Amino acid sequence: MTDFVERNKFSLLDSGTEYFPSLEAEIDNASSQIFLQVYIVADDEVGRRIAGALARAVARGVWVHLLIDASGAARYLHELGTNMARDGIQVLHFRPEARWLSVSSHRLRRMHRKVAVIDGRVAFVGGINIIDDMHTPGHKPPRYDYAVRLEGPLVAAVLDQAHALWSLVAWITFNQRFDVPIRTVPDKAPKGDQRGAFLVRDNILHRSDIEDAYLEAIESAKNEIVIACAYFFPGRQFRRALVAAAVRGVRVVLLLQGRVEYVLLHYASRALYGSLLDAGVEIFEYHASFLHAKVAVIDGRWATVGSSNIDPFSLLLAREANVVVDDHAFANGLKQSLLEHMSQGAALVGKQQWRRRPLRERVLIWAGYGIARLLIGVFGYGRLH
Repeated sequence: MTDFVERNKFSLLDSGTEYFPSLEAEIDNASSQIFLQVYIVADDEVGRRIAGALARAVARGVWVHLLIDASGAARYLHELGTNMARDGIQVLHFRPEARWLSVSSHRLRRMHRKVAVIDGRVAFVGGINIIDDMHTPGHKPPRYDYAVRLEGPLVAAVLDQAHALWSLVAWITFNQRFDVPIRTVPDKAPKGDQRGAFLVRDNILHRSDIEDAYLEAIESAKNEIVIACAYFFPGRQFRRALVAAAVRGVRVVLLLQGRVEYVLLHYASRALYGSLLDAGVEIFEYHASFLHAKVAVIDGRWATVGSSNIDPFSLLLAREANVVVDDHAFANGLKQSLLEHMSQGAALVGKQQWRRRPLRERVLIWAGYGIARLLIGVFGYGRLH
């Protein structure tokens, strides 16, 4: 059962146009310590802008700790990383030792969370990397995603998790000089009247916390479930929960990526459409731009925003972070934003239309599904997923 913390204030941020100015402003207001943990920091206009804010914070005497996944750093950071180290920003890479050519699940255990904590008084949790939303090679920009700015007692939980992961990576990579204490006492004073929970996924104590929270909310849903997910390939238990909800009369709406990004996942996920459509699940595919969102709203009260997709990578392998909010105002705000984006750029997948799809597409779908299932088995997750 999800443990909620009372008396917080949550603000929804729609994509980078709202997130980056808010993050930069809080960094510029920092006076003591910053933890920023993100899958990608790109050497582009946005990456340099946030790096500049971090450098200004260091110049003021703020301790700045930036944790980046090694795969994201290798592909996107370039010389910006050297400049940040020169400016005094402490930078660690998550799992730089992983060998990408090895046939092992270990190389897929990435740090996919997107979390920032400033002075223990404000935190950001979401799905947005530090990368220009307009830079979407092969896809129509902008990148569509969400983050949450939060204040209140829940910030302490975000700070604890951010510090714990930083300390773990510092120890594993023999960077003990970066094994820093929490410099500030988290501000636990009430900031609002909203309650929420901070959930992470790791490989030891919190292996299924995010998925369990989803399943708990789906299984108790009475009216409506709306999920937007960039990469959707749920396991059997998750699919059964959605189908059961639809069968008992709950409206279930999925907003999924309509454009091809990862070919295998694109076709494999579509093998699930038939059973979902037959159960009455409504599936919308987003074509207006590049969908990267990972959010949900259930019964107009329960909402989640974070980094976790509903696929084997997020639910079984990667380190993820989501915030769950139990509040009508926040949930309805997220729902209205989703509906607006859907009306402007998504198309409903009709049951009859789906049944009449071309033979070539059917072959690709079932081939993709078969290969995906095989890979899950190779990595040792067939029994679980």
